[in-house]
Amino acid sequence: MFVFAMPIFIILFVILGLIIYFKAKKRPLQESGVIFLPTLPIILESCGFCSDKKGIFIFGLKIFVLSLLILALMQPQLLNSKSIITGKGVDIILALDISGSMQALDFGKQDRLSVAKKEAERFINGRKGDRIGLVVFAAKTFLQCPLTLDYQMLKAFIEQVRVGQIQDGTAIGSAIATALRHLKHSKAKTKLVILITDGVNNAGNVDPITAANLAKELGVKIYAIGVGKEGVAPFPVDDPIFGRRIVYQKTEIDEKLLKELSSMTGGSYFRAQDEASMKKIFKLIDSLEKSDVKAVSFSQRRELFRFFLAPAILLVIVVVFLEDLLFASLP
Repeated sequence: MFVFAMPIFIILFVILGLIIYFKAKKRPLQESGVIFLPTLPIILESCGFCSDKKGIFIFGLKIFVLSLLILALMQPQLLNSKSIITGKGVDIILALDISGSMQALDFGKQDRLSVAKKEAERFINGRKGDRIGLVVFAAKTFLQCPLTLDYQMLKAFIEQVRVGQIQDGTAIGSAIATALRHLKHSKAKTKLVILITDGVNNAGNVDPITAANLAKELGVKIYAIGVGKEGVAPFPVDDPIFGRRIVYQKTEIDEKLLKELSSMTGGSYFRAQDEASMKKIFKLIDSLEKSDVKAVSFSQRRELFRFFLAPAILLVIVVVFLEDLLFASLP
C-alpha cells in the first residue's frame, strides 16, 4: 500500500497554486477593447515568469521540480502489512438440518433454515484462526464444505444450502458420524460439532447414541441446537389450484435425545424458539469455546522519497544549465 508519512506538506501544493493564481489575477483581462482569455501563455507572462516559449519550458521545469520536492517532503512509503497467527485454533463442523420441517415460518417472516444460516454466518465472522466445515443432512448426509480457514468460501456454501437438496428425513446419527469422519484426524486441541436440527431421528444407518459414543472417544464435543417453537407451526405449501398458502402442522423435537448427545460428549443443548434466542445461543457457544490463537501484526515500510528527490536535484542542474548557457541572452 502506498502512503505518505508526512501528508501535511500537501498544503505546499495549495500555496504554490495560490501564488500563481494571485499573480495571474493582477493582469487585467480586458485591454483596449480586447478580451484576453486566461490561456497558459498569458498566465505565465502575467506572472512575470516568462514571455516566450523558452520561458514557458523553463517555468514548467521549475514547477515540476518544486512538485517533486514537495512529494519528497511528504515522505512517500510503500507499506507492507502482515499478520502471523500463533497458537492452536478450534476445529468446528456445523451440522445443519435441511429437512422439509426447516421451512416452518415460526421465526417471524423468516423460516427456520434462513435464521439458522444467518446466525451461523454471524458466528463464523466472530472466529479467527479456527477451521470450520459444513455438513448438511436430511434423510442422507453429505459434506458441503471441508474444514477451512477460508470463511468467505464457507459462507458462500452456506448461502447455497436449500431445503429439498436431499431426500426428506432427519438422519441425526449419520450427520454426527459424517462430521466425526472429518474431525478424527484433526490435531486441534478442541473439536466441536454444532448440530442444528428441528426434528426426530428417523433416517440414516447410524444410531445417534453410537455416534455420540464415538465422538466421546475422539474428544469431540457436541453442541446441539433444537430449532422451533412448541406445538404447531405455519408451513408454506404450493397448491396447484390455489397457489402458495400457509398450513399449520404439529412439530416435534426429540429434546431428550439431543440433551443426551450433548451431555455424553461434554457439550450442551439449547432450544432456539426465535431469532433472538438463536443469536444468543451462537454467542454463548462462541464465548465457551475460545481458541488460544493470537495474531501478531507487523509492517514493513520502504522509503520512496529518494525516487522524487534524485530527479528533482538532477532537474535543478538541467534548469541552471539551460538558463545560463543555452537560453542566455547576449547583451
